[in-house]
Amino acid sequence: MSRITSAALAVTSALALVAGSAAAAVAAPAPGPAAEAKVAPVDWKPCNPDPTQPDPKIYDCAVYQVPLDYDHPNGDTIGIAMMRRRAADPAKRIGSLFLNPGGPGGSGYLWATTTRFGKDVQDRFDLVGFDPRGVARSNPLKCFTTDEEAAALNDRLTGVPVTRAEIAQTIDATEDYTDACSRNAGPLIEYMSTINVVRDLDRMRRAVGDAKLNFAGFSYGTLIGATYAGMYPDKVRALIVDGNVDPNLRMHNGVEYDRQRATGFEVALAEYLKRCQSAGAPRCAFGDGDTRTKFDAIRDHLRTDPVTLPDGTRVTLSSFTSQVANALYAQSRQAPLAKALQGLHQVIQAPAAAQGLAAAAPADPAAVEDAKVLATTVPTALREALPETPYSADDSYYGVNCQDKPYPSNPWTFVNLAKAWEKESPTFGRYQAFDGPTCSSWPAPARDAERFTGPWHRKTAAPVMVIGNLYDPATNYTFSQRMQRQLGNAVLVSVDVVEHCAVGRSKELGKLVTDYLVNQKAPAPGQLLKPDVEAFPPVA
Repeated sequence: MSRITSAALAVTSALALVAGSAAAAVAAPAPGPAAEAKVAPVDWKPCNPDPTQPDPKIYDCAVYQVPLDYDHPNGDTIGIAMMRRRAADPAKRIGSLFLNPGGPGGSGYLWATTTRFGKDVQDRFDLVGFDPRGVARSNPLKCFTTDEEAAALNDRLTGVPVTRAEIAQTIDATEDYTDACSRNAGPLIEYMSTINVVRDLDRMRRAVGDAKLNFAGFSYGTLIGATYAGMYPDKVRALIVDGNVDPNLRMHNGVEYDRQRATGFEVALAEYLKRCQSAGAPRCAFGDGDTRTKFDAIRDHLRTDPVTLPDGTRVTLSSFTSQVANALYAQSRQAPLAKALQGLHQVIQAPAAAQGLAAAAPADPAAVEDAKVLATTVPTALREALPETPYSADDSYYGVNCQDKPYPSNPWTFVNLAKAWEKESPTFGRYQAFDGPTCSSWPAPARDAERFTGPWHRKTAAPVMVIGNLYDPATNYTFSQRMQRQLGNAVLVSVDVVEHCAVGRSKELGKLVTDYLVNQKAPAPGQLLKPDVEAFPPVA
């Protein structure tokens, strides 16, 4: 049997396991048009989002109590941390605009201070940021008791494991991690699925006095928006989803969702390299020669031979891949990435002394300094450290992902998946595959959780505004197309850019967003917009 055939069988087997898990999921019924139950209002108190600066006196904060388990609404509660920026023109105030930055596990609390929305939106809406349950200030889900415990385990993980030893140690570490979650996370770990976040959101909507919801969700936040549209379609006033997941695929087949996510990163990388070469040096520092060939040579070199810089710093396949992925998220990081890639290219091409040996002349110091950027691994989860606690991070990323996305229960399945995915996505296939093993042994997996798995096509009271970038790495463009089709009443606006999410990056888009939120005017379908700036602008 050929290796390709073996890999294909492994993928098929994994998908069958996942499909079986998905079949056991509980789809929550959408509530009917019955009168809404009253909830306690939010008790806002004035606050300053940045105590190191003068208080602008336009912000309020609160911790709002919601049920831990909605099947027992009078039982234990947890607090949701909220911040609002009051509408600048109270006489023309429309309501509250709730914001979620994604993750899952991204802290939305300080998003009340965002400048992504124009003056008309800030005049007419209270901007409300919040940390979802289990995140940052909202009863953070914690698998460790100290930062030292977490660091000791994280040191055993390899982001892109290649050798047998790296793979075995990484899988062992993920199982120890989930064991720690079983011991330390408490009952909240059973109630982290998006369905509960959406129930919290609807309760907060009622608590601020809004008859209908105004919401903007980014990345994973688009699943919150789509789920709200499925559960409470008659309560939607304006709903923006930017940088979209494929809700149906995500909630039914975590493995296939992740495979397609890897291909999205690969498509974005290819376009980035193409645009870099088109711009050329010095606009793009990596732009001389064939950028694709140069990039692949660096990646393939690191796969077997990490680069040790003269000061002992090591650039590994894991650190390199995480930095490339991170830069694709934002245009502002892409010119610096090109500089780092060119530096590492020069170091690898330099004499042996460039890797710390004394046999030849040292590498160019400027190239070494540029390459050093690629030696730091970027955390895969969005976490806002709260240093007043012995364990300053939280574990909400997996808390949500593992409850939402069905995965096979055998973590070793991902070893064969990594081989298969690497063939079609040589830079990001293995990287994405090894995000999955943790969910195989997660103590509160999707197959046992109450989850909203559709239907997604309920017609909302107002059209949903769907925004997708053509070359979004984290949520590829086909996901936005599917989101628009899956929702019962939605319009897709596209942006021609290599970046994750678009609101706040295009004046053209900003006008459409403002008109949609303020005037409830849905944008014309089929529009393709440009960002305000290029990744590699002309050199002055």
